[in-house]
Amino acid sequence: MAMTSVGRILDSQGFLLAPGVYDALSAKVARRAGFEALFISGYSVAASQLGEPDIGLLTQTEIIEAARRVCRVVDCPVIVDADTGYGGTLNVIRTVKELIAAGAKGCFLEDQVWPKRCGHMKGKKVVPLEEHVQRLKAAIHARGDADFFVVGRTDAREATGSLDEAIRRAKAFKAAGADAVFVEAPQSLDELKAISAQVQPPFVANMLEGGVTPILDRGELRALGFKIAVFPLTGLFAAARAQTEVFRHLRETGTTRDVLDRLLTFHDFHEIVDLEGHYALDKRFSVG
Repeated sequence: MAMTSVGRILDSQGFLLAPGVYDALSAKVARRAGFEALFISGYSVAASQLGEPDIGLLTQTEIIEAARRVCRVVDCPVIVDADTGYGGTLNVIRTVKELIAAGAKGCFLEDQVWPKRCGHMKGKKVVPLEEHVQRLKAAIHARGDADFFVVGRTDAREATGSLDEAIRRAKAFKAAGADAVFVEAPQSLDELKAISAQVQPPFVANMLEGGVTPILDRGELRALGFKIAVFPLTGLFAAARAQTEVFRHLRETGTTRDVLDRLLTFHDFHEIVDLEGHYALDKRFSVG
């Protein structure tokens, strides 16, 4: 199988940094910022599309549709949070095939019991190790020769309270053929170092602001041996804070004229959505 787009980035640069996006607009903004790969966060899609927490309410079809909308508007690899695959191995196969058809270049598959929860929330449970190994083998079968990067994720650190169990699972996922592995929710720098020392790369760091894992920068993660870092909620939290503050100001003052410096301009926003390009296309095919 040819190396995936994600694999080519890792091979050429040694590290992949991906922000979390959740719709076509956030994807365009992230791409304009210069990111070479994007990550669709299930937490963010659940929040933005449903107004609900990441507790297993998001469906397979909803995440696939989010992937389709994002992949349509960007020209870089998109990795998708596919939760548990949304059922048994046949569901995993369908999920992977649908994500490939949508244009995605990879997915995360986790070992939680459905309905899952955000990796930094309490009350998670994981399936038996062999069950998730079979999920990953099903995903690898489903991709065939497609350009698609499969990441095996374990939530055993939080679910069982054992970093050793999480590392054991990560090793098994790698042996099953996962392109990369992801131990979710390590709770200290020492735990990040333990993952680096015991797990075969590439492995993923999840930098979630306010979560249980220390937030490190790209250089620090690279020094520890991590090859992929996702910042899944940065964009969502930034957008929610900005809207909270500006909407509160509008309600209290009845105007936005004194906070215009906190907004994109009408013109700048139109650049993001390429209004001029649409004008030109409309003119090209207009009659008269």
